[in-house]
Amino acid sequence: MSSYIFLFTMFLKIGVFGFGGGLAMLPLIFQTVQAAGFMSAAEFSNLIALSQVTPGPMAVNAATYVGFHYGGISGAAVATFGVAVPSFVIVIVVSAFLSKFHESKVVIGIFTGIRPVTVGLVASAVIVVGETVLWRGGRPSVVPFIIFALSFLLAAKFKVSPIKITILMGVAGALMCS
Repeated sequence: MSSYIFLFTMFLKIGVFGFGGGLAMLPLIFQTVQAAGFMSAAEFSNLIALSQVTPGPMAVNAATYVGFHYGGISGAAVATFGVAVPSFVIVIVVSAFLSKFHESKVVIGIFTGIRPVTVGLVASAVIVVGETVLWRGGRPSVVPFIIFALSFLLAAKFKVSPIKITILMGVAGALMCS
């Protein structure tokens, strides 16, 4: 039972302090999971891939994955509940607050400061994931690097749907990496 309490409080803290959505929360989730000894960096990169391609919020999917990895279905439920409760409560409180003070210079200033933080956290997640996915033994891993570059090009330049890119590159990975 105490292991489930630990799992719940771990994801409760992530839910409270993990701002910016799933990608921005990845560094915090990674640091927390690694500090607890739950999974390696390579296992975490699998978590990210699975969380990215399954429906729902990435942080909730990641919590469910870690919880399942740690404690089966019960662990998945506990971790998911832990990460979701703070968001639910915070959104209700912040919505009430913002409806009253949405034109306040202080509130506008807070959001002006938070937006770049989110970009920095997403960039940090890119580096953490990139190290485990794109590099093997100190040098670039060719096929994953090509898949990354093509995905980036298709999304940034040609505005291809992320769903189409994920399916296309999943097929490419199956053909070229298996």
